[in-house]
Amino acid sequence: MTGYVYMTASQKGGTIYIGVTNDLARRIPEHKSGAGSRFTGRYGVTRLVWYEEHFDIRDAILREKTLKRWRRKWKVALIESMNPGWEELLRGTGW
Repeated sequence: MTGYVYMTASQKGGTIYIGVTNDLARRIPEHKSGAGSRFTGRYGVTRLVWYEEHFDIRDAILREKTLKRWRRKWKVALIESMNPGWEELLRGTGW
């Protein structure tokens, strides 16, 4: 089963949330509606700014655990390597 590791943010340079899912197209709208998690709802961390696809959900889970241990500056660098402006990645993706 395919899996995704993703990061959402409140704004550029703002609060970051790291999650894992098997259906990114379903999960991000859940965050936006407030049903995704208490943390994302409380802090407005709903802008998809980075994601990575894995062919096995178990690999995605391991990657999520690794990223959660990273220093913030490493997470910021990872986001900016894909998305320098921290733009919402849902636009134009068909989701």
